[in-house]
Amino acid sequence: MRAAQVTALDGPSSVRTVEIDEPQAGDRVLIDVHVAGVAFPEVLQTRGLYQVKPELPFVPGSEVAGVVRTAPEGAGVRAGDRVAAFPGIGGFAEAVAAAPAMVFPLPDDMSFEVGAALPMNYLTMHFALLRRGGLRAGETVLVHGAAGGIGTATVQLAAALGARVLAVTSSPEKAAVAAAAGAHETIPTDGFLARVRELTGGAGVDMVVDPVGGDRFTDSLRSLAPEGRLLVIGFTGGEIPTVRVNRLLLNNIAVVGVGWGAFWTPRPEYLREQWSELVPLLREGQIEPPIGRVHPLADAAAALAEIEERRAAGKVLLAVR
Repeated sequence: MRAAQVTALDGPSSVRTVEIDEPQAGDRVLIDVHVAGVAFPEVLQTRGLYQVKPELPFVPGSEVAGVVRTAPEGAGVRAGDRVAAFPGIGGFAEAVAAAPAMVFPLPDDMSFEVGAALPMNYLTMHFALLRRGGLRAGETVLVHGAAGGIGTATVQLAAALGARVLAVTSSPEKAAVAAAAGAHETIPTDGFLARVRELTGGAGVDMVVDPVGGDRFTDSLRSLAPEGRLLVIGFTGGEIPTVRVNRLLLNNIAVVGVGWGAFWTPRPEYLREQWSELVPLLREGQIEPPIGRVHPLADAAAALAEIEERRAAGKVLLAVR
């Protein structure tokens, strides 16, 4: 089968399209992949910077949508079913094997593109907003990197949960993506703190969602209302910020780590619980992943580079079939 393989830890340019053996299913679900999602952890894996470090060469790709070829007894899906899945690795290929708990039925009225755009970003942010952040209807949420995959998932989910959403973006084009995803206001990255204060009448926001990190972290803390929460999702900006903890005392604010993978790894059944809560929101039109560029499998390196260079507007995908 064809697959996009990381051959050296030199970044996206080290990805090559090759012919390799198909995976052995064993007690897993074997899926014929139609579309694969591309996410920031795969960029990190091409440089050996992610916590999961497979031996070279390896096929990245943590989220897919396609059709079940074979499934073990009791898997909850069967041959011919349309599914989305979170295999964790190996998704940039024509076939992938995934544990049954990480395979989710895909309704017939949802495209493979939508299915592949959901698992990483939407399940992460469902966990972040509800379980870690305790988001309540009527609160105000500030979202950094609001035009990317994580950002648009946050905008849509927060709005669907009844929050007012302020989206921070780096260009007018990205602001348009965030607005289309459902943001109530868009804010330029430069000087975002002053604009937040203006839009909230000086009160601040109840929650900041930060997948970027870097030098905006301190102003994000300053953006919070009393008892506000800053959710640390990741560090696409490259720099891991530090915080002077006395800042947390001043307004009774909290910095909250979001480790979705660390949470579900010992309790994989949680993933299907999350999926069952997302599907009604999809059917009601409250969430719909904004699709960015769809690259052919042979251009996986370009897809990864688009994310690394922060050019992505919406979810980046690979069309496998």
